[in-house]
Amino acid sequence: MSTTDEPATHERVYSEAEVTQKLQSDLPHWFLEDGWIRRKFKTSGWKGTLMVVNTVGHLAEAAWHHPDLTVSYAFVIVKLCTHSAKGITDKDFELATKIEETIQWQPNKQGFKGQPSALEGTPNEDPRFKYIKYD
Repeated sequence: MSTTDEPATHERVYSEAEVTQKLQSDLPHWFLEDGWIRRKFKTSGWKGTLMVVNTVGHLAEAAWHHPDLTVSYAFVIVKLCTHSAKGITDKDFELATKIEETIQWQPNKQGFKGQPSALEGTPNEDPRFKYIKYD
């Protein structure tokens, strides 16, 4: 700790090539744009958009790492960058991974602890209930 009781910030900033490689291997729906890693989540309308925004908001607040969001009727754009480090750091990759896992989670396809899930998942065949356009 420093004499001001604030933690030292020595975050590793990834190069553009490293970011691109890491996104291709770990987060293929995210890409680098103007110094941010970015992802567009398509929804089926306002209800789904609000669910995505609230989910991202909860994860970001819990992580204490806050993205920029662009919110429209049928999509949400999430952009991450570590402002204190002036670049992309592990914080961005970790939060992007948690956002991706949570938003894209489909219990009926992914199961629970290696077993089939007791949860049905949203009935996407019925437009009244569909809310996320899964990849």
